[in-house]
Amino acid sequence: MKNNKIVIYIGILVVGVLLGWLLFGGSSKKDTEHNHDAVAETNQLWTCSMHPQIMQPESGDCPICGMDLIPADGGSDGLLADQFKLTENAMALANIQTSIVGKGNVEGNTIKLSGKIAENEEANAVQVSYFAGRIERLNVSFTGEEVRKSQLLATIYSPELYAAQQELITAASLKESQPALYKAVRNKLKLWKLSDNQINQIEETGKVKENFPVYATVSGTVTEKLVEQGDYIKQGQPLLKIANLNTVWGNFDVYENQIDRFKKGQEVMITTNAYPNKEFKGKVDFIDPVLNNKTRTVTLRVVLNNKDDVFKPGMFVTANIEGNTAKNDEVLTIPASAVMWTGERSVVYLKTNPDQPIFEMVEIKLGNQIGNEYEVVEGIFAGNEIVTNGTFTVDAAAQLQGKKSMMNKEGGKVMTGHEGHLGMDNNASNKESDHTNMNERLKVSAKFQEQLKAVFNAYINLKDALVKEDSKSTSANATTLLNKLNKVDMKLLSDNKAHNHWMSLEGEIKSSATSISETSDIKSQRDHFKHLSSHLINAVQLFGINEKVYVEFCPMSDNNNGAYWLSKEEKVINPYFGEAMLTCGEVKQVIE
Repeated sequence: MKNNKIVIYIGILVVGVLLGWLLFGGSSKKDTEHNHDAVAETNQLWTCSMHPQIMQPESGDCPICGMDLIPADGGSDGLLADQFKLTENAMALANIQTSIVGKGNVEGNTIKLSGKIAENEEANAVQVSYFAGRIERLNVSFTGEEVRKSQLLATIYSPELYAAQQELITAASLKESQPALYKAVRNKLKLWKLSDNQINQIEETGKVKENFPVYATVSGTVTEKLVEQGDYIKQGQPLLKIANLNTVWGNFDVYENQIDRFKKGQEVMITTNAYPNKEFKGKVDFIDPVLNNKTRTVTLRVVLNNKDDVFKPGMFVTANIEGNTAKNDEVLTIPASAVMWTGERSVVYLKTNPDQPIFEMVEIKLGNQIGNEYEVVEGIFAGNEIVTNGTFTVDAAAQLQGKKSMMNKEGGKVMTGHEGHLGMDNNASNKESDHTNMNERLKVSAKFQEQLKAVFNAYINLKDALVKEDSKSTSANATTLLNKLNKVDMKLLSDNKAHNHWMSLEGEIKSSATSISETSDIKSQRDHFKHLSSHLINAVQLFGINEKVYVEFCPMSDNNNGAYWLSKEEKVINPYFGEAMLTCGEVKQVIE
């Protein structure tokens, strides 16, 4: 009986072990497999079907359009810290294109310069009065009036001249006995520019003239009236400025790193928006030997024939000049569209794998700009593959994936929408979140910041005109921006670093604003506005304007390449689409 109980217990134990293995052994394997899948899912990236440049580590809503995110194809396994991958869908939608970097001969390539028409100072004249008196009558009514040589300009009453005429009449009666006195009196009147006929007439009639005429000594256009009728004037005082506009000067700014590419006598082709289908030929007549310390440029001058009155002083013009190179060496060149420029550094996006859309930001050092290309001094090599179209979209993807980018040179997770400042890591402290890490703020005087703020305010007016799709107002505001830019005093920047940054930024801002002011095509204005915004963003970040400024971004602008702009308000009002897509975009950064 006792043995039977032992057998029963052993049987129950065996059955229990067997049931336990059946019940829990398989599930343990299943759990292991399930946990493996869970780990795999943690590496899954999520994207938006409408905005495939969005890459998030977890599911949620698209920060641009609010649609549900979907799983992205593939993962980022095997990528280096600064590399990131785009989907084939994103590449296709954004029309991202790449090119192989190669060497080329820059000799003979066209260099484009912006400039202004000015009066030919060699043909200018100042009409003066050779005697003191009161202007009884001024025959020139307005500036811009045409005058001819020997034309009556004014009539002047002169007490001194009145007395000198009386002396002449008295001396004429004594010319036989005192010929020296007579000759001296006549010469005195000649010094006051009275002609022999006028002097003889006074002598013969014996009558003194109260009012004397002033005749034009040259032909031309009155550019400035310096007196009004009834004014008392001194001997030698200027009355009018007269310009002969049969020839005019085209003055162009050449940056110091371009000086060696130009020489006197080079042929120049001039174009202007006033005559879009015409080209005017000229030659380099003068290159200023003195560098302008404020703009870091020299003036290149072209003398232009203007007998048909084509050019007006103050008109913006563009010069296309075949660049002269000091040596005939091959240089590394890349398209200008590939370069993203922050003022502090220039960057391109390198495609690191020829078979996969894997990219990495690379800082480069640029040489001269020649036409639509830049010389590259260092950073990339012949044979590298770089992004040449859709660069802004690639940059936006880098930011959203927390990689190094133009606006976030240190890398780290970017906060989207209105959550915070661009370029800040999620683990940043509260103190650090008050600043961006794109560029170190440079210490400059409050006066310089005020002058920069005036440029910024003009930019805002320009942006608002683009929102309204008012090309005429856009052009006018671009001209105002240029005027404000010219009033920024570089001498206020005592620090060399700040000085060099502003020197570079000012030239780019000026070039973009000039291009906007010279065209009435709204699409072209928006293209140039993208570049203007990029450079002004960096200026505001580097120097500050003592005002909160929002940096906003639309990934669909510029044919889905993406574009930034500045705003005074958090609300997104898109200048690239107007009413068509007025609220497309998001805040990317807040500059305090």
